Amino acid sequence: MDMLGVISTKLVMGKSDLFKDSKFKSMENEFGQASVFLADNIAFILRHGNDPQNHILPHLINYRANIKALKDIGVSEIVGFHSTGSLKTRLRPGMIVVPDDFLTLASTPTIYRNNAVHITPALNEKIRQKIIRAAMNIHVDVYQTGTYWQTPGPRLETKAEIKMMSNYADIVGMTMANESVVAQEMEIPYASVCSIDNFGNGLLDEPLNMEQILEGTRKNADFMIRLLHSYLKIFISKA
Repeated sequence: MDMLGVISTKLVMGKSDLFKDSKFKSMENEFGQASVFLADNIAFILRHGNDPQNHILPHLINYRANIKALKDIGVSEIVGFHSTGSLKTRLRPGMIVVPDDFLTLASTPTIYRNNAVHITPALNEKIRQKIIRAAMNIHVDVYQTGTYWQTPGPRLETKAEIKMMSNYADIVGMTMANESVVAQEMEIPYASVCSIDNFGNGLLDEPLNMEQILEGTRKNADFMIRLLHSYLKIFISKA
């Protein structure tokens, strides 16, 4: 049976019946421990953990252990669901972007130590197109391209940083590039769907805070879950 890997957050997937019916599995591999939640056809990873009181910050996530766990389970592809900030005033909270590229000036995790396969990073186009089709099937409008800028976190960006980033990218987050690179090194097709949950710091007059971001994520959770269910139908049908 084919398995779909899904990497998201408890704030989003906690509302999904697919996740609620899943079974927890603790896994160990050469990169560390990973917590996986197994349901029919899906293996979930909660990138920030399952305990809201013990939130795993972006720079402390064990990306290699998480994705190796999905590989060991036998997933054939991975979709990452991400919360992002907008770098453009035309991209408003509530919108969804299916990025086709990413940019980061910080180092990304790697599975290599001595000898390396020098990958050319890219989001998987077949998965991207299936995400777009899944959105169309439920009449959800998405931006079909966009560049994701990854910052290291856990702090938010300065106004000057957002102003500079807006010249080169469309949305900003802290995790997707890391997931994409490690998945590609492990030869697992990977793509992402991003909800815009807030404007970047300085795009509006009022200051940005974490509660605004979390509230935006909560509002967009239903859209993301509907999109997951639609994607799963395509995945199972192998269309």
